[in-house]
Parts: sequence; C-alpha cells; structure tokens
Amino acid sequence: MKLTLGFSPCPNDTFIFDALIHHKIDTEGLEFEVFYDDVETLNQKAFRGELDITKLSYHAFAYVADQYVLLDAGSALGFGVGPLLIFKPPIDRFIDNSPKEIIKGEDGEGFTVDLTEVISKLRIGIPGKYTTANFLLSLLLPDAQHKIEMVFSGIEDALLKDEIDFGLIIHENRFTYQNRGLKKFIDLGDFWEKKTGCAIPLGGIVANRNLPAEVQHKINRVLRKSVEFAFANPKSGLDFIKQHAQEMSEEVMYKHIELYVNKYSIDLGEEGRKAINILFDTALEKGIIPEIKKGLFLTE
Repeated sequence: MKLTLGFSPCPNDTFIFDALIHHKIDTEGLEFEVFYDDVETLNQKAFRGELDITKLSYHAFAYVADQYVLLDAGSALGFGVGPLLIFKPPIDRFIDNSPKEIIKGEDGEGFTVDLTEVISKLRIGIPGKYTTANFLLSLLLPDAQHKIEMVFSGIEDALLKDEIDFGLIIHENRFTYQNRGLKKFIDLGDFWEKKTGCAIPLGGIVANRNLPAEVQHKINRVLRKSVEFAFANPKSGLDFIKQHAQEMSEEVMYKHIELYVNKYSIDLGEEGRKAINILFDTALEKGIIPEIKKGLFLTE
C-alpha cells in the first residue's frame, strides 16, 4: 500500500523518518511518496487534506482534527525547546516608559525592559499563522497586531535588514541568531513551562481519518520502529540528514536533533497527552482555536 507522507527537511524530521522511508525497518508492506516542505506549507496541505500522513504544528492540528488523527509516535514535545522572540540591537528605540500592564523581556544583556505600550505597533516576523510558535506569541502578546508571515529561515535576514522589528524564531535558528549579532527578548517556551509545568507541544504526526483503523495503527507502529532505530543507530541517517540540512554544520544538526527528538517522539504517553490537552484547552479558552469535536488521539 502506497501512502503520501509530508515532513520538513529539518534534522529532527529526517532523523525520525530515515529508517522508515529507506526501509531500514520492516514497514509492514507500506510504501511512501514523500513531500518535503516547511512546517507552514505542511499545515496548509493538511487544511486541504492533501496528504495521507503529515507533520504539522499542534496549533494547525486544532483546525483539522476532524480530518486527521494524532499518532502516538513522531511528535516534537519537550522542555527548553520553545520559540524565541529576538531583535536587532539596540532596543532603546522601542522602549516606552509609561507602562500599564507590564510585558517584560530582556534587552539581550540581562536587563529588563518594558514594551507594553508599543507592542501593538511593532512589526513581528512569524514562521506562519498556524505554527505553535505563533500560538504561544498570541498567548503572551495578544495585542501584537502587525505580524508578518515568512519562511522561518528568512526571519534573521529580515531583522538584519530592518524589514521587521522583532522575529519569532524556531528550529535551528535557536543556535545561530547570536552569531549574527541578534539578541533574545523572550523565550516563549520558558513562559509556557512556567505557566503550565508541561512540555511544549510543537509538532506532531497525523494520519488521515479516511484511512482504515488498521492502517492508522500500522503507520504508528512503523513510525515508532523508525524512531527507535534512529536512537539505536544515530549516525545511520547522517548522509540523508545532511542532504536536507541547508548547509548546517554536523554539530548544529545533532544539537537540533537532541533538542526536538526525545521520549515523546517514541510515544506521547500520559505526560505528552496531558500537555497537548492543556495546550488545546488554553487555546480554546482564549478563542485562538475552534471547538474540537473528535478525539485527538489514536485509540486501540
């Protein structure tokens, strides 16, 4: 049986899927036609129901839960993995000294600054409307009005060219922004962890609900085996990961993998499911997502 499969070219995804698509494990008769896209493109494909299996943001999943079911394997959840809101120094040009309800971040040198009064005027580059990163930004800065969607890898350049005032970065940009003279204002992952005590649900793997239940479970089993193979043989997919890593150094590639691939990638478990439920309950309460009427998770 051949299925369409979409995931990003980022090292965490290529690490997870290498054994599955290259038949280093028993795929139980499944074949895959693979599409490599950035996460927001994958989100949009999910909205259109184009793929049998796809990676997508948890934020986006809320909008397609009637079409797709979340697999237990393959997710990116964790602590210390959240998106960062960064800027190009100096920060003084943004500061307003008459705060109301205070929103505080750092100036990149460890000093607290307040942007409450001006946040609605700032241009913020985001990696996509339906990314979990933008969901967290909406929770923390609901008054942010001037969001500019762009491919995540272009946000640093946009900051350096003064095309935006702040940038919301994800993926490997967490490891590179400082090398370009940019500074962190807020770690949105730290904000979420302190608020909930839970891991941050960033992205998951979903299967189309039109597929027979036995096929959905087969996909989940095969994907889990692929993740377990990757952990047992971490260098096995190195050439494949490098091929898609956009001139990233091997050190950064494996930092990326270590950050986003963990026990939740093998199986969400009770803790992972709790974190996802809290994310969606919070988003629903804030009116960020629509009501979800179907069960989120693959069941026995």
